[in-house]
Amino acid sequence: MNKYQGKVAVTSRSFSKHSGLCKELLNKYPETKFNDSGETLSGEELIEFLSGYDKAITALETLDMSVLKQLPDLKVVGKYGVGLDMLDLKAMSDLGIKLGWTPGVNCRGVAELTHSLMIASLRHLNLCQKEIFAGPYSQIQGRGLTGKTIGIIGCGHIGKDLVELLKPYQCKILVYDIIDYTEFYQANNILAVRFEELLCRSDLVTLHVPLVTSTRNMIAAKELDTMKSDSILLNIARGGIVDESALLYALKNGIIGAAAFDVLVQEPPIDFELLNLDNFLITPHIGGSTEESIWAMGISAINGLDNAKDPLNFAN
Repeated sequence: MNKYQGKVAVTSRSFSKHSGLCKELLNKYPETKFNDSGETLSGEELIEFLSGYDKAITALETLDMSVLKQLPDLKVVGKYGVGLDMLDLKAMSDLGIKLGWTPGVNCRGVAELTHSLMIASLRHLNLCQKEIFAGPYSQIQGRGLTGKTIGIIGCGHIGKDLVELLKPYQCKILVYDIIDYTEFYQANNILAVRFEELLCRSDLVTLHVPLVTSTRNMIAAKELDTMKSDSILLNIARGGIVDESALLYALKNGIIGAAAFDVLVQEPPIDFELLNLDNFLITPHIGGSTEESIWAMGISAINGLDNAKDPLNFAN
């Protein structure tokens, strides 16, 4: 197959709605189909949409063995976004399907949202808005970000970018990561600590790890009990990293002070008990949803159609 030959199916809704990205892709691949339905594709609908196409651009759609084995023509997947938890990398490799993916391509958008949610949580901005709509209101006292101890779990592309954004606030930064970034830590006056130490010392704990077997429910009742009673937990990574039942109990009973999430296990949510708490701030999975991030992710996915590798190259 020569470069730029082939038929492409784009399952991502946001990519399909972006006229600039669609134009870029059509210039390379005139035989392209977009997901104009506005619906998230899964199961049989996803299989039907991808059938007969040798290349695909996907986002949050699940491509596991049950789907992939029914797509004999599919040879390349360009990943729109940075998470790989929706892709069965081993199944793709076994079936000879290559993956085009660029890690960290949307890191600035996610780091900026994390930074803003830190301030919003410290200043109780969601509660402030509720107070205004409820009628006569008082000035709610919050806390500042300057000088706080920040615990970053996962110091990859996003974690490192967040460190840059926090520099003006003179925060003490603790990190926990399975990879040793000693040079970066030393250059930025960061202290690498044990997981439990980070939890008990930090005023704000922010998660920037992928959702894999070892990180699923890595923050549960035991970990929440370890945190400060006025600490704030942020998850701008993936739903499932935090045990939401344990979080609900912790927030209702003052075990931690507050939480700010951009992701949930169930999206869109169907249970609103957690979301209705005054000390829980939620955004609708918008970490990478800036104009700049969307463009970068889209171009990366397009380029990935022609620079794809064996998915197991990205398994770690």
